[in-house]
Amino acid sequence: MRRYFHVSGRSSGMEYTTLSSTGMDVSKICLGCMSFGSQDDWMLDEDEGRELVERAIDLGINFFDTANVYSSGESEDILGDVLAEYDRDEQVVATKVRWPGAKDHRNAEGLSRKTIEQELDHSLDRLGMDTVDLYQIHRWDDDTPIETTLRALDDAVRRGKVRHIGASSMYAHQFQRALHVSDRENLARFETMQNLNHLTYREEEREMYPICDRENIGVLPWSPLAAGYLTRPHEEFTETTRGEHEVDYGTPYHEGPGSQEINERVQELAAEKGVTMAQIALAWQFQNDHVDTPIVGTSSIEHLEDAVEALDVKLSASDVEYLEEPYEPVEVFGFE
Repeated sequence: MRRYFHVSGRSSGMEYTTLSSTGMDVSKICLGCMSFGSQDDWMLDEDEGRELVERAIDLGINFFDTANVYSSGESEDILGDVLAEYDRDEQVVATKVRWPGAKDHRNAEGLSRKTIEQELDHSLDRLGMDTVDLYQIHRWDDDTPIETTLRALDDAVRRGKVRHIGASSMYAHQFQRALHVSDRENLARFETMQNLNHLTYREEEREMYPICDRENIGVLPWSPLAAGYLTRPHEEFTETTRGEHEVDYGTPYHEGPGSQEINERVQELAAEKGVTMAQIALAWQFQNDHVDTPIVGTSSIEHLEDAVEALDVKLSASDVEYLEEPYEPVEVFGFE
């Protein structure tokens, strides 16, 4: 059972939840650190990343998500350097493996034992940690049997390098198979699912969320603001550098048959309540009983502060129904 509570003495009003079977208490906002590094023009350098993490901690955020592939490991470097100046015991850190980190070679990607073991060591070194709280596979690997992957992850848990393991976007049947293998072989099982879900992409609600509910899996939606599509009027989406990138990447956020109307309804509710569109979109995540902690990635302290304030935005049942009503199914996305 999920439980939510405020921390006394914090002006931010941050809320916390127990992350499924891990037992860890994490903030209701997880700071996504994909924006740290130098790989793209919109990313934050070391000083800017430090400022954002420090403000996040001030606001009560204690949960941080990164990956070895983010800016070829720079994200882990930046996050680790900042957190080294704080009490490590107070922070919950998640990273991922599947794609190449700082080095790109034949065995730098995938979910083989070799790749997992070497990339985990590299991630721990960059983060400056002996143990990572949550280690996630960053997608499914068709070339490696899931039994091999799970045994390598189980060994990492037994050796004390990893506390808990999680998964990211995949088909529901793949996730259920992985859970079955863990149970059959008495191996550490995935305790979290980091998947794509927001107001204009809700395909995970059909199969994945019921599995997560039944198996007590924590849900950590990535891109809860649809890469910015739910933060500004529909016609302005492609006017930003990030918006252009998402269109080139082929994301379906703005192309679904109901997306534009949903965008307009988010605008309307935001105006009625005197808040931002982003706060409405995040409030929809916070009220969702399936969701533990959305992963909010931002390059702006102002937007981070707005996200925390969204915890105070309450949506009625009729508000939620109004926002969801225009949605129509789209092809599944984000599994590759």
